[in-house]
Amino acid sequence: MEYIATFYTHSGAVKFSRFLEKENIHVELRPVPRQLTSNCGIAAQFSFSGDVSLYINEDIEKIFSITSKGYELIHENE
Repeated sequence: MEYIATFYTHSGAVKFSRFLEKENIHVELRPVPRQLTSNCGIAAQFSFSGDVSLYINEDIEKIFSITSKGYELIHENE
Protein backbone atom coordinates (compact mmCIF):
# COMPACT_ATOMS: atom_id res chain seq x y z
CA MET A 1 0.00 0.00 0.00
CA GLU A 2 1.15 3.53 -0.73
CA TYR A 3 1.25 6.12 2.07
CA ILE A 4 2.10 9.77 2.41
CA ALA A 5 3.09 11.32 5.73
CA THR A 6 3.16 15.02 6.60
CA PHE A 7 5.29 16.54 9.32
CA TYR A 8 5.47 19.42 11.77
CA THR A 9 9.05 20.29 10.78
CA HIS A 10 11.47 19.77 7.89
CA SER A 11 13.93 18.05 10.24
CA GLY A 12 11.20 15.62 11.34
CA ALA A 13 10.60 14.65 7.70
CA VAL A 14 14.31 14.06 7.10
CA LYS A 15 14.64 12.02 10.31
CA PHE A 16 11.64 9.85 9.36
CA SER A 17 13.03 9.34 5.85
CA ARG A 18 16.38 8.16 7.21
CA PHE A 19 14.61 5.83 9.65
CA LEU A 20 12.58 4.19 6.86
CA GLU A 21 15.67 3.81 4.68
CA LYS A 22 17.43 1.97 7.54
CA GLU A 23 14.40 -0.35 7.65
CA ASN A 24 14.85 -0.97 3.88
CA ILE A 25 11.61 0.83 3.03
CA HIS A 26 11.82 2.98 -0.09
CA VAL A 27 10.80 6.56 0.72
CA GLU A 28 10.72 9.76 -1.30
CA LEU A 29 10.61 13.24 0.20
CA ARG A 30 8.43 15.57 -1.84
CA PRO A 31 6.27 18.67 -1.54
CA VAL A 32 2.95 18.12 0.22
CA PRO A 33 0.13 17.72 -2.34
CA ARG A 34 -2.21 20.73 -2.51
CA GLN A 35 -5.17 18.69 -1.25
CA LEU A 36 -3.36 18.07 2.04
CA THR A 37 -2.26 20.64 4.58
CA SER A 38 1.02 20.58 6.44
CA ASN A 39 3.04 22.73 8.78
CA CYS A 40 6.37 22.33 7.01
CA GLY A 41 5.40 21.62 3.38
CA ILE A 42 7.48 18.42 3.09
CA ALA A 43 5.93 14.96 2.83
CA ALA A 44 7.34 11.43 2.78
CA GLN A 45 5.76 9.03 0.31
CA PHE A 46 6.46 5.34 0.86
CA SER A 47 5.18 1.85 0.11
CA PHE A 48 4.62 -0.60 2.95
CA SER A 49 2.61 -3.80 3.21
CA GLY A 50 2.76 -4.28 7.00
CA ASP A 51 1.25 -2.43 9.95
CA VAL A 52 2.11 1.22 9.32
CA SER A 53 1.17 2.14 12.91
CA LEU A 54 4.48 0.60 14.01
CA TYR A 55 6.30 3.51 12.33
CA ILE A 56 4.27 6.39 13.75
CA ASN A 57 6.30 8.82 15.87
CA GLU A 58 5.94 12.30 17.35
CA ASP A 59 7.39 14.00 14.25
CA ILE A 60 4.49 12.89 12.05
CA GLU A 61 1.58 15.27 11.72
CA LYS A 62 -0.67 13.01 9.58
CA ILE A 63 -0.51 9.81 7.56
CA PHE A 64 -2.71 9.21 4.54
CA SER A 65 -3.17 6.11 2.43
CA ILE A 66 -3.08 6.82 -1.28
CA THR A 67 -6.06 5.27 -3.04
CA SER A 68 -7.52 5.42 -6.52
CA LYS A 69 -10.01 7.97 -5.13
CA GLY A 70 -7.36 10.22 -3.58
CA TYR A 71 -6.05 10.46 -0.02
CA GLU A 72 -7.59 8.80 3.03
CA LEU A 73 -6.53 10.00 6.49
CA ILE A 74 -5.50 7.05 8.63
CA HIS A 75 -3.65 8.78 11.49
CA GLU A 76 -3.41 12.27 12.96
CA ASN A 77 -1.22 13.28 15.91
CA GLU A 78 -2.81 15.73 18.28
